[in-house]
Amino acid sequence: MGKGLGFLILIALCTLICEAAIFRPISDSHRSAALELFTPKHGSFKSLKETYKALRTFNVLGIGQQPDIKAASCKSVADTLRSPSSALKDLFQALRVNGILKCELNKETFAGIASKLKDSVNSASSLIDYYYSVGSLVLIKGQTSEVDVHLGGADSVFRAIKALSQSDGRWRYSSNIPESSTFAAGIALESLAGVISLASSEIDHSLISLVNKDISKLLDGVEKYDDGSYYFDEKLVDAHGHPSPLSASSAVVRGITAFGTASDEDLNLPGDKILGLARFFLGVGIPGNAEDLFYQLDALASLENNRVSIPLILSLPAAVLSLTRKDQLKVNVNTVLGSAAPSLSVKLKQIFSSGSKDASIIDQDLKFDPENAVHFLDALPENIDVGSYIFSFEIVLHNPEDKKVYATGGRTKVPISVTGFIKVDHADVAVLDSDLGNVETQKRLDLAGENTISLSANHLQKLRLSFQLTSPLGHAFKPHQAFLELIHESKVEHIFVVGNSGKKFEIILDFLGLVEKFLYLSGRYDIQLAVGDAVMENSFFLPLGSIELDLPEPPEKAARPPPQPVDPSSRFGLKAEISHIFRAPEKRPPKELSLTFLALVLLPFVGFLVGLLRLQVNLKNFPKASAPATFAFLFHLGIAAVLTVYLLFWLKLNLFTTLKALGFLGIFLMFVGHRTLAYLASSSAKLKSA
Repeated sequence: MGKGLGFLILIALCTLICEAAIFRPISDSHRSAALELFTPKHGSFKSLKETYKALRTFNVLGIGQQPDIKAASCKSVADTLRSPSSALKDLFQALRVNGILKCELNKETFAGIASKLKDSVNSASSLIDYYYSVGSLVLIKGQTSEVDVHLGGADSVFRAIKALSQSDGRWRYSSNIPESSTFAAGIALESLAGVISLASSEIDHSLISLVNKDISKLLDGVEKYDDGSYYFDEKLVDAHGHPSPLSASSAVVRGITAFGTASDEDLNLPGDKILGLARFFLGVGIPGNAEDLFYQLDALASLENNRVSIPLILSLPAAVLSLTRKDQLKVNVNTVLGSAAPSLSVKLKQIFSSGSKDASIIDQDLKFDPENAVHFLDALPENIDVGSYIFSFEIVLHNPEDKKVYATGGRTKVPISVTGFIKVDHADVAVLDSDLGNVETQKRLDLAGENTISLSANHLQKLRLSFQLTSPLGHAFKPHQAFLELIHESKVEHIFVVGNSGKKFEIILDFLGLVEKFLYLSGRYDIQLAVGDAVMENSFFLPLGSIELDLPEPPEKAARPPPQPVDPSSRFGLKAEISHIFRAPEKRPPKELSLTFLALVLLPFVGFLVGLLRLQVNLKNFPKASAPATFAFLFHLGIAAVLTVYLLFWLKLNLFTTLKALGFLGIFLMFVGHRTLAYLASSSAKLKSA
């Protein structure tokens, strides 16, 4: 099969209406990501701010197996709170960490910083100063009841923070900075909530009403994605850079929920926007860095535990249903962190066909399985065929009081793909005459099995391929992909789109008009057919056989076939074996002649020995003492070894090995020979003196 068509068998992505998307609550994947992203080094994190983000993330996700950082973190908390030079920001982070770890701190520690924080509130000149000082006092209030943290002039503090608000619901960081910020609005609302909880007397109700209007204006400026999710964008670039929509939206959500809880008033927030904000945070998926993961989970935890409005998330365990397997439609409804929803019903209101504005009115209640906490539909509506759909659901709360607490956001649209087995029949391939279109050769095809057809044609004829596709309900089915491929024996590929009319798919190749496209290449062409779709369970890519084409000779200026790409891996494959041709050995003399020559060579040596005996060689001077005799014997043995090396050189040793051996033997002979000659010279001198 041709490699160029390999991509055609991939399952195509479903084309969905932009308003529909699937949002799922927090899962175990977030827990795994948190443990991977928040990893302490040497038993602690780099700063108290990072420590709080890690601890807050672990608590929201309910992770029990947390890194053991309490000892090092509590020491840092105690040192920070007891240091008189600690900045407001550091005190705030230390108290946030202590609120989770519950470090052992005495009353005097809290009392000392409470007095400092109250002075900071009275002298604050920026929103950040109010945020850190008021927030720290709120944290002390939650950690000990033995220290008085109430603000006597809470009204004036509230007014000072409110004075930084703008007409669009956003806030300025200080009176010296004219630009307003969405992120600043979030921390301002959180600071105002802290002032309300710290006030020694009730805050003026008119001030709270003004803030409620600011919240409404802030929500009026919220941005919206096509999938129904809402988010806050940040336009102000501060000293820390450009805050992301995730951090800005998280700050606003935290501020709104905190203010709604502290003010104990009905903010009357639009449920669709609260649900849209929840969808935005869930739509992020699993962030790739620790800071974004913290902002996501911190905002979702604020939405989960508040008295303003708790969003309910409708999700599907499976967004692909098979008509062949008769899959049930199942729906889950949970809070953003996956907690169980209150008593409710789920209605299937409408079904939209993808790419069409027409909708089927269903209005059917789904059954509820309390054991698995899932709403389900026994069977899909009878008119549902294979394809991509948008199912519109509605959540109906049973308890009227729950409608004041939970946000359902009206109807929820969810994309669903319905798959099935597509019937393929009436498939045939034929060779036609070019002029009259008469069928010269026709063969049936079995597109559910194997085909090995063999055809032949010339440039004056045509090739026709046709087949029908029928859906499970008997409707005409048009797949995303229907291609016919012809591959020449030289690996040149040609791809053609198969058109359709209703159920029938047909393509006619007129070879007379395709000779240039085919580069005038005659010979065998393999025929392959690819039909595929995301909802077609039996998509296929089949070889049909081959056709022998007889095309005219190419003119002089005709395009030549392109060079075929070389597989890069081929250069690293096995290479052809290299055969060396050596010179044939020379012809050796007969064995008898060689032995005769050896005897003639040894004959002088034998004569030498006989001559020594005839001359009566005198061995009286051979040393008789043990040490000189040993050296004399080794000297003669060394001479014999040299002769042996000469013999081995003649038989098999090479020159370099022989020289190396002679070098060692020469040194040995010099040593033992010198000792032997020295002894003989000494003996001769003694004889002369005697």
